[in-house]
Amino acid sequence: MLATRTLFSFLAVFAPLSAAGAEIVPLASLDLAHMRQGWGRPQVNRAIRETPLSIGGRRFDFGVGTHAASVLWIELDGKTERFLASVGLDDAAGSPAGSITFTIFGDGRKLWQSGVMRQGDAAKEVDVDLRGVRTLLLLVGDAGDGIDYDHADWCAARFIVAGAKPAALPAPREEAVILTPPPPRTPRINGAKVFGVRPGSPLLFTIPATGDRPMTFAADNLPEGLALDPATGFLTGSLARKGAYSITCRARNALGAAERTLTIVCGDTLALTPHMGWNSWYVWENHVTDKIMREAADAMVANGMINHGYMYINIDDCWMVKPGAPDGPFAGEPRDARGMINSNTRFPDMKALTDYIHSKGLKAGIYTSPGPLTCQGLTGAYRHEELDVRRFVEWGFDFLKYDWCSYGGVAKDRGRAELQKPYRLLSSILARQPRDIVLNLCQYGMGEVWEWGKEVGGQSWRTAGDLGGSFEGIGAALFRDGFDVYARNELHKFGGPGGWNDPDYILIGHLSNWRGQTVPTPLTPNEQYTQMTLWSIIAAPLIFSGDIARADAFTLNVLCNDEVIAVNQDPLGKPGRRVAKHEDAEVWVRELEDGARAVGLFNRGEFETVVEAAWSDVGVAGPQAARDLWRQRDVGRFMGRFSAPVPRHGVVLVKLTPAE
Repeated sequence: MLATRTLFSFLAVFAPLSAAGAEIVPLASLDLAHMRQGWGRPQVNRAIRETPLSIGGRRFDFGVGTHAASVLWIELDGKTERFLASVGLDDAAGSPAGSITFTIFGDGRKLWQSGVMRQGDAAKEVDVDLRGVRTLLLLVGDAGDGIDYDHADWCAARFIVAGAKPAALPAPREEAVILTPPPPRTPRINGAKVFGVRPGSPLLFTIPATGDRPMTFAADNLPEGLALDPATGFLTGSLARKGAYSITCRARNALGAAERTLTIVCGDTLALTPHMGWNSWYVWENHVTDKIMREAADAMVANGMINHGYMYINIDDCWMVKPGAPDGPFAGEPRDARGMINSNTRFPDMKALTDYIHSKGLKAGIYTSPGPLTCQGLTGAYRHEELDVRRFVEWGFDFLKYDWCSYGGVAKDRGRAELQKPYRLLSSILARQPRDIVLNLCQYGMGEVWEWGKEVGGQSWRTAGDLGGSFEGIGAALFRDGFDVYARNELHKFGGPGGWNDPDYILIGHLSNWRGQTVPTPLTPNEQYTQMTLWSIIAAPLIFSGDIARADAFTLNVLCNDEVIAVNQDPLGKPGRRVAKHEDAEVWVRELEDGARAVGLFNRGEFETVVEAAWSDVGVAGPQAARDLWRQRDVGRFMGRFSAPVPRHGVVLVKLTPAE
């Protein structure tokens, strides 16, 4: 609420602007908890960094400070007369990189737009007639270049009201509609069609198959050194010689049979398709335990994710000892007498844990930092890299997330040589081990890591900051760190078999809100479909980081659509890209091994709109048969273009195949 003195001053300045009998209602008096924005929290009568409101050298006493991308829905009764404000980029942003746009919608119709505004620009005056309008939308956009320094001010913002006071609203509610039909009861083999392993390394691959159980498995042309468990579908063993081995995998139950070719490539390249699995961080953060990890493995089998190709169960930070901790679960000796790293009391036997995960037909992942400490202040790998890798091999891990964290205090600078140094070192150690460990470089896109991540030995590399760094900001980060970072830097040029762009985890289901609670994701149902679709088109790792033990039918529907997963796991390994953009509508395309195209029609706007994919953009010609991959149904034959209505923040994903 405005302080009494401030409110008197406000009324004195603006009362002459109101019609007879009308009331002035400051924007800042509304419930700003409903404002969604890309960084921070909305501020009353000050800028986002809690400094005085100032645009183009002009100070303002009243208003709201926010940050792109910002959205506020407001309910009116049709009797609000006007909305007035002075808007612009706050002077305290501190960088010429900031650029924003302001847009106002009334009942779905655009009423006012600022154009691009930058630091130092004079404030633009807003005076919008709202008579008869019942729903108002105030938007701040990032002008298409990311949200860095996009500090936006709605200064002197007020409504002239003749009826009920305006009220801030939550974003429009969406029903969580399950689009994907259940898999058939007859067997169907899913997941990756190609798998990489090094000579002599132990191999574990579970044939992912849906259908009624019990089910039996068989394989033709199984090479020497490998064995198949007919009851579980687990392929195990090792291959002595390099080469590509094509195996015909078979699955049978009482209702039918299925077969599919799996190519095992024995050589120097791992991760021939993007990783699929689960990570503990965004739901359990520093509370993770051995019991939680075992239950996650149990859940991946029980809920059927394993039958769609998910295979990794990955521990994130907080399995180690915290140096100097006097008591509690993180206390103890960080290393043994040999210098080998110890796990904390929550993880009493790491080898027993990985054995348990492997017994489920799954793989185990672990986490550390090249710095002396992890991001949570626990023991890192600095100056113990060789010993720690040996320990991970001894324990039986298959995946390693290597998180920059405190290495920032070790690196001499942020030049590429220093950014690459710890990853080159670790990958060279991994290459000498008798066990395959997939390496994920977690360093948040510094130094254009996509240009060199594979060169230094990474099988994937984070392309931006944490998608869930702020629970409330996950939605904005999805578009910023997913769509914008990828398209702006043309990341499709850098990913491919053996090395993948990683924009972070799938943040759906139940997540930690960083306040000691596990709550439903802030992503709307449409946004959840959008994330899974974009990650599949760009060939990003599909690592779910919600509460796997509580994954409901809708969450599993998003995660386990085999036709969408097939796009992600396509063996051609050619990541997709954005080929068209018109305001909030975007078209993304991925070329597939069979010559077809996966086409995503995305709507980043606040209202349903029709999105069109022209053949000239998609890269096809002639008649095309379209299949809706989320609904798993054919939708017709099209010439020249395909279009569809796309809901707010939603997507339509189709596969276009030349029509005979």
